[in-house]
Amino acid sequence: MENLTIEQKFGRRIKELRVRQSISQEELAFRCRLSKNYVSDVERGTRNVSLKVIEKFAIGLQVKTSDLFK
Repeated sequence: MENLTIEQKFGRRIKELRVRQSISQEELAFRCRLSKNYVSDVERGTRNVSLKVIEKFAIGLQVKTSDLFK
């Protein structure tokens, strides 16, 4: 089992949900009102996101906030 940081686990989940919806990082960034670079950093696990950004991802991906942590 991989030893991932919480940021890496969250980033993988964001990417999984984005890919499942067949949208680009650019489209997700637009929906979340974030930069494409920021979305890329989150997916790679190099950003420690705030609660406000978590909420933006849930809205942008049209999922419940809790779905981002499953």
